[in-house]
Amino acid sequence: MSFPFLQPYAGLGNSLQTAQAAVGGGAVGGWVELGRTTLGSVNSDIDVTSLSDKRYYMILINGIGYSGTANTHLRFNSDSGTNYSYRLSIDGGADNTGTSSIATFAHGNSSTNNFGVGYVSNLSSKEKLVLSHNIRQNTAGAANPPIRSESVSKWANTSSAISGINATTASAATHGTGSECVVLGWDPADTHTSNFWEELASVELGVAGDTLSSSTITAKKYLCVQVFTKATGGTIQQRMRFNSDAGSNYAERYSQDGGTDGTIINDEELLLSAAPSTPAFTNMFIINNQSNEKLLIGHNVNQGGAGAANDPERYEIAHKWANTSNQITQIDIINTGSGNFDTGSIIKVWGAD
Repeated sequence: MSFPFLQPYAGLGNSLQTAQAAVGGGAVGGWVELGRTTLGSVNSDIDVTSLSDKRYYMILINGIGYSGTANTHLRFNSDSGTNYSYRLSIDGGADNTGTSSIATFAHGNSSTNNFGVGYVSNLSSKEKLVLSHNIRQNTAGAANPPIRSESVSKWANTSSAISGINATTASAATHGTGSECVVLGWDPADTHTSNFWEELASVELGVAGDTLSSSTITAKKYLCVQVFTKATGGTIQQRMRFNSDAGSNYAERYSQDGGTDGTIINDEELLLSAAPSTPAFTNMFIINNQSNEKLLIGHNVNQGGAGAANDPERYEIAHKWANTSNQITQIDIINTGSGNFDTGSIIKVWGAD
């Protein structure tokens, strides 16, 4: 069995080139939008109902402001009983758990804008398993790093497929106007061509250099970006800028190999990876609202030493671009290492509104 959006992980270089066959560009059986709800007024709940039964769901949640400070949770099929449990970490800290809960955990303790991406395994005869990552804007401006959370959850139902998803504060606090929940689905039997993710750019270096650019792309609300780089020699480091902005307008949070989170503020670009001399791959999602700071969730792996005797290295990232007047229309990957990006290095960008 293949899981469509994770296929690019299977072989970094070549599979990145063919990822469109799984997620965009009119390919057969990619992620399809099953439903969305955008709040026209403040509400504690964002309900997406009448979902088709798909083997997997992908959930995009964009919270725009809150009344007070609140967590966002997920409930399925209007079940508000104590049938959920979860495990979560905030800013790379020690895990917290919740059992016999009235909802899963999705987003953490926010009064500012946030963005989350989650995946759900939806086999009717099994407990439903959820994996999600979230970024919170924190106080506005590049002097304030964002806050991140990661969680795994389950709904202990073994008799029903999910047909409705409720993003709720489970309290009197409310999501702000414009907050949105989008639910995508994928199933091995799908044959549709109405894919949610549209390919916006696919650029492969033909000459070694220090910049890998998408060039101008169509502005979209949701972006997915994948970057594969290899070195000519020496070290390479993936750093990123939007719209050629080299000002001190970026703030970032990251963890390397599961270590304590580091933060960088008022930076001139965003850190995506360490400085390896080996191939590196980054997968990330961005919420790209014009009037809000741009929030990014991502993961990076570099090969480490060649062969199975050498373990790879990883980065978890939660970054923001403190621009509240423009959508992202260009993405540049900048090398600050001693080597160059070699030919065959690739950036791919998908988007959706």
